[in-house]
Parts: sequence; structure tokens; C-alpha cells
Amino acid sequence: MRPRPEYPRPRLRRPAWVNLNGEWEFGAGDSPRFNQRIAVPFCPESRLSGIGELSGDSVWYRRAFRAPEAECLYLHFGAVDYRATVWLNDEEVARHEGGHTPFSVDITQAARDDLNVVVVRAEDRLSDKTYPRGKQYWKANPEGIFYTPTTGIWQTVWLEPLPRRHIRGLDLQADLDAGAVDFEVAADGEVELVASLDGAVVGSWSGPAGPGRLSLDRVLPWRPEAPRLYDLQVRLFYRGQETDKVMSYFGLRSLGTANGQFLLNGEPYVQRLVLDQGYFPEGLLTAPSDTALRRDIELAKAFGFNGARKHQKIEDPRWLYWADVLGFLVWTEMPSFHEHSAAAEARLIAEWREAVVRDRSHPSIVAWVPANESFGLGEIDEAARARFLVSLYELTRTLDGSRPVVSNDGYEHALSDLCTLHDYSGPSEMARRYRRLGSTLEPSAPPHLPFLPGYRYRGEPILVTEFGGLRFEDSGGWGYLDVSDGQDFVEAYRALIRALMDPGPIQGFCYTQLADVEQECNGLVTADREHKVDPALIHAITQTLKEN
Repeated sequence: MRPRPEYPRPRLRRPAWVNLNGEWEFGAGDSPRFNQRIAVPFCPESRLSGIGELSGDSVWYRRAFRAPEAECLYLHFGAVDYRATVWLNDEEVARHEGGHTPFSVDITQAARDDLNVVVVRAEDRLSDKTYPRGKQYWKANPEGIFYTPTTGIWQTVWLEPLPRRHIRGLDLQADLDAGAVDFEVAADGEVELVASLDGAVVGSWSGPAGPGRLSLDRVLPWRPEAPRLYDLQVRLFYRGQETDKVMSYFGLRSLGTANGQFLLNGEPYVQRLVLDQGYFPEGLLTAPSDTALRRDIELAKAFGFNGARKHQKIEDPRWLYWADVLGFLVWTEMPSFHEHSAAAEARLIAEWREAVVRDRSHPSIVAWVPANESFGLGEIDEAARARFLVSLYELTRTLDGSRPVVSNDGYEHALSDLCTLHDYSGPSEMARRYRRLGSTLEPSAPPHLPFLPGYRYRGEPILVTEFGGLRFEDSGGWGYLDVSDGQDFVEAYRALIRALMDPGPIQGFCYTQLADVEQECNGLVTADREHKVDPALIHAITQTLKEN
């Protein structure tokens, strides 16, 4: 069976496509060599690739395909880490930089009617810490909080046959208060949009392609407890004839902050998040199947969490689709660089822009996190650090003004819509620290400064977005706090949650973490997703009511 056979772009769907996953020729080195076989879309460092080892800074892929009949043909790459060059039939057709975001190329002119050969070179210099690489380690052997790196293709490669006049893109922004959805259709011609709910048409719009607003007859909000989604059909017409049609979906929900609280659909809402790093023992950054992506969300919900902070990873769009469908809040966080330079800043900004534009129509995403714990910024002075963080905040707000932006998750915030703290103290210290605002934000507690000089707390909701990290003391690996057995785990978890939910300023949390990752053994489940403790016991504690 072809690996990862599901449609890779759930927010803009057409029935006709060709999946190019599966066996490709593969090789490593500065010049093209194809002396191995690899299973795309799994990176060569993963077991599922069939290779399972580091392959060097440059890798090469090659495969043949027959082009489907089409007026226009696009070649899509979900993600290639880090710098990709693509040739078709010995002609260079694309270059892309950025290891976590997609790119596409129109290959209509380069493709042949018979057999075509595509070659991909991926360059990912392991020692270069100026690349935005997140938790991928820059040394051969993973250690501490860093893991086996990912090189080359790690998301689906596919062909899309299109009509000459087609819909190039679709952006959706729901307006719950107005009972409408604002849209922008990138196309040339007239368009018709039809929204439906439970199979019944609830709104339509027609006019020239571009921006518009579609009003709805029935208005049902999206929230984790009832993730109502509207189906959307978009048709393109030229001179009265339909030339293209795509299917999409959207959810209606609003986000805001007031009186130190996070608001979902106008009401105070406690975010009970779990840290999710999106690593899989057999596929690393690539889930072995679409079912595995869905299962991670179902696991988190079984433990009582209503969302996840996707840590240092721009996740596969299929995971975001399941978050939309299942009702699961998402914080999207940009993978950091780990050595500062002007080039590092430019690389992160460019890739972050692509990520936000790709994902801003997902109702499940409720916060943007362009930086974490000053990763890569420790060696520059505070003024330069603040300048960069403010530039990321302002860029993100420009790209999407509807969601809170966390300038630097964990500590040393500049401008920020949420005040987020990381604290791996034990339960008694946590209980003392989070009873009143003064003790919560004093310079010595939590362990890192919450704000850079020149910036201060302005009444933002305060959330503890890393804490816990409980590890069974005989399990090997490492964690932040040790427990002896299952009962000890449950009681320690209860004490930690009580420390946050008892009267005080904290309005939400993110527990570390959902699953073990390689040498880091502080997950609620093992790396193979086996329960360490009874989810029902943890669920009841996670859902502890906030006391005011």
C-alpha cells in the first residue's frame, strides 16, 4: 500500500490528483547519486524510510511518472527540509527554502506526454544553527531536549491536473458576530460560493473573484465541545461556463481577551492544553498514517485536554484538519533557530509568513507563537532581542489580526497578547507562586523574567504553558519531576493542577507533555502511544474547575 495515501490538502480539495509517495531512488552527497531506495514521504533518518540513518548535508531523490492528461499540471511538495531544488526532465523548475512549509510549481511546459523524471536535491546543513530547526539536533546523536533531525522530503509529494483557468487559492475568515464568512478567491473570472450545514444550503454568494462576504442563514459556533463545521463549495466561471470547482470548510468562532481572561465566542474559557511535539518513533516528524495523527488528538482529549501547544513544529495540515473536525484548540509555534544572525532572522520571518498564510483559515488555531524561550536570541543584547520579537509580533498581527499572538512563549515577552510562563517547580512551590499576581510576576519567580526591560504586564491573560514533566523514576531517560508509581503520578498531577486552578491569576495551562520523545520520558503515554496511567483519572483532574 502506498504510504500516506490520504488527500494532503484538506482545506482546498479536488477529486483529481496523483499521489507520488512510495519508492523513489535516493542518494547522498554533493553530486547526484541514486544507489539506494527510499519510501517517500519519510525522511532518511527514520525507520519507515527504509534507510534509518543520517545521510549527510545533501540528499537526492529521483522517480519517474506518467503525467495525467491536463491543460495545466502542478507538482506539490508538502514539506522538504531545508533547501530544495527540483528538476523535471533535466530542467530546473523550482527552488524553495524553508523546512516546514509547502511549495508548488506549474510543470505544464516542462512535462512530457510520456514518461517524466523528477529529481529533487535537498540541502540541510546539520551544523548550521541559523536554520529554523526547532527540536532537530545539530549533532549526530540526540540528547537533552533535542532529537533526531529530519532531512529532505517529509510530507506528501503529489500531482494536480487543473483546467487552464482554475482557482489558485482560497482564504477564509469567519465572523461569528456577523454570522458571515469573509473570503478571498484567487482566480480570474466569476465565482459562486455555496455554504451548507448538515447537508442544507445556508448561504450563497456570486460575483467577481477576489474578496467578498458570504452571509449565513444559520449561525452555529465552533468550539471544542461542539465543533460545528460548514461545508463550502466554490465554483469558477469564465464566459458563463464552469471551469473549476473546489471544496472547503470553515467554522464560526471568535477569540478575544478581557479582564485578564481568554474569551472563546465571547465567553471566558480556560484552555487546558498539552504540549505536543509531533514526533513518532518510526517516522520522526512524519506520522506513519493519517490515523496516527487523529489518534494523538483523541489521546489528548481522553486525558481531559481541550487543545495542544504544538511545540517547535509546523504540523502536517492533516493534523490541523482533525483538530478542526474533533474540536481541539491549537497553538501554532514556529520552530526556532539556535544561533542568531541577520540571515537567521530573515529565514525565520519568511517561513513564518508562509506558515501563517497557509493555516490562518483553520478554526482550531487560537494562538500564534513565533518564538519560544528566546531560543537563538540569548547571545544578543536585550534591545536587539526586543526589536526582533516586536517585529515578529507586528508581522503576525498584520497577517492575521483575529488571533492572540504570544511574542516569546515562556518568558522575556515584548509586545504580547497573552502572558505565558514556563515553570517546572514542584507542586508546593507552584501553589505558593500562583496565588496572587505579585508573586506570579516577580523577577525571581517563575525562574525567568516574564518581560524584557521596557515592557510590562498590561492585564493580559496569564497562562502557565509548560509545567509538570512527570517521569517514572525507573523508566530511563529523563523528565522534570520524578514519581514512583501510578498512584504517585496521579497525586502529583492533581497537586500541580490544583496549584494553577485554585484562586489566583492563572487562566489556563499547558502540561508537559503528551508523549515521550526519544530520550525524553515525561509523557502521559510512551513514544509508541501506550498509556502510562489511566486516562479517566487524569481526565477528571485536568477538568478541575477554575476557582476565582
